[in-house]
Parts: sequence; structure tokens; C-alpha cells
Amino acid sequence: MNAATIKPAPIRKTLSVKASREKAFKVFTEGLDRWWPKSHTIGEAPLREAVLEPREGGRWYGISETGAQDNWGEVLTWEPPARLVLAWRISGEWKCDPTVHTEVEVRFTEAGDGTTLVEFEHRMLENLGAGAVHAAEQMNGGWVMILGRFKDVLEA
Repeated sequence: MNAATIKPAPIRKTLSVKASREKAFKVFTEGLDRWWPKSHTIGEAPLREAVLEPREGGRWYGISETGAQDNWGEVLTWEPPARLVLAWRISGEWKCDPTVHTEVEVRFTEAGDGTTLVEFEHRMLENLGAGAVHAAEQMNGGWVMILGRFKDVLEA
């Protein structure tokens, strides 16, 4: 079996955060720009703002310092405060590609004592093509950092 035929496993992360699920969902979605790292953009210019439109069919995208909008995907499922599914339209070469479809699902479950369990999954990574395994490895490390920032902002 060569590298091109290896199917990368979904990226799964679980966080326990000190917040209600309503607050966790709100910070994850409405507060995206507060925790999304400005270094993580697909645009040619630096990222000024990260946006997630709060509805099914809404877009999620970056706005560069030049004002250009760089599409990242769209909202597939919007179930506040329990669940969110996003289409990720970014190729393994870190460019917007409307033909690429991977999914990011985030679930928020009350865990008691004022905490929420946040379950994250980025799946269908085989759709990234020949470089899927390498891209998935890079994404795995990126999601660790990005979700850590989300937790830090949420709990601050």
C-alpha cells in the first residue's frame, strides 16, 4: 500500500472547559475572531478577522488586512448550544478549493460542576487527495494549538 492509498484517520480532540455549554458554543462561534490565530490564514495578506456566520448555510471565512475575503467553508449544521458542523473547503496545499469537502464537527455537552465537554472531530480527510496523510498530520498539530487558544479565551 502506498502513501496515496492510506486513508488518514479523523482528527479527534476532547476538551473539558470551565463554562456552560451555552457560553462555550457562543465563544466558539460568535467569538471565533477572539481565539482564531491570526497566523492561520489561507490569504495572501495577513488575517485581520475570522468570521463565522451563525446559521445553516452561513459561511466561515477570513478577512485579510487588505479587505479580501478568503472562504474557508460553510455551516452545514447549526444546533445551538449543542452542535455545529462546518464544511472545510481548504485543500492540503492550504488554498480554498470549493471541490474539497472535509467536515469539522463540534459537540458541546454539559458535564456538571459548571463544566462542558467539547468534542471536536475533523473528518473525511481522505478528500484532501494525494497529500492527505501529510496534511492531516499538520492539521492535527494545528488543531491542538487552535483548540488550546479557544479554551484559554473561553476560561479567561
